[in-house]
Amino acid sequence: MTVVLAGIGADSTNVGALAPLYDDGRFEYVPIPEKTRETREAATLGSWSLRHGDGVAADLTTRIRPRPGDGQLGAVTGSELESWPLHRDPNFEALTYGEHRPGYVRLLRSLEPGDAVGFYAGLRRPSGDRAHRYLIGYFTVTAVDELTPDIDVEERERLLEAHSTNAHAKRAREGELYHAEKPVVLVDGRVPGRLFDRDPIRLSDYYVKTGNQRAQYYLRESIAEAFSIVSGGTNMMYKPAYECALSGEAFRDLVENADRRMIGVDTERND
Repeated sequence: MTVVLAGIGADSTNVGALAPLYDDGRFEYVPIPEKTRETREAATLGSWSLRHGDGVAADLTTRIRPRPGDGQLGAVTGSELESWPLHRDPNFEALTYGEHRPGYVRLLRSLEPGDAVGFYAGLRRPSGDRAHRYLIGYFTVTAVDELTPDIDVEERERLLEAHSTNAHAKRAREGELYHAEKPVVLVDGRVPGRLFDRDPIRLSDYYVKTGNQRAQYYLRESIAEAFSIVSGGTNMMYKPAYECALSGEAFRDLVENADRRMIGVDTERND
């Protein structure tokens, strides 16, 4: 049994902003923008209400890049921004998650029922303090299916129907995935699992590593030890997938135990 930690949520590359972490420990979860308008997802940046602050997701930014690095679709602004659909992945209400990134696919496809997926995102305090990566929620795995480019149409349609609430299934058209040329893993879950109400667990430190000239985000040593992280590296400038060599039960006990969650207390380190 194992646990995968997955990096998700709005960031500076796609939304141009991070979701806020308030001084009382409450925080917002904002999904990334969908890469296309062709989706069954009804939630948009203009309709996604902030859980604890005033306004909606669109109020956090003035422009989004639904497909960063794609010259065919540049920035989306103005009224188009508010009506742009969200890629609600993970969906914490339906407890489902999907991925096409190769490093993620490799780890997620090995999960079994009873394992867990933890989700981390970049959050920033409104006061302007340093942003960090935080574990914001998780769910317990019930089913994992991989859709490969060579899978037959009937089987692909069956799997998409079985995972109909998943963001990747919602943007599929006539049984064809948006990333038709890539393997896509769809993971459905159950409780125990939730988006935390408050006090997300901080995973990162920001410092200049010995031998480097610039500061970067790194996985905290206390987190690597507590979660028994065995792959994924230490650099968190991007969003690596982490494999944790502990059971789903041990992971759930760790993140739901208020005292043990002190591993994520907000303290800076200097190298």
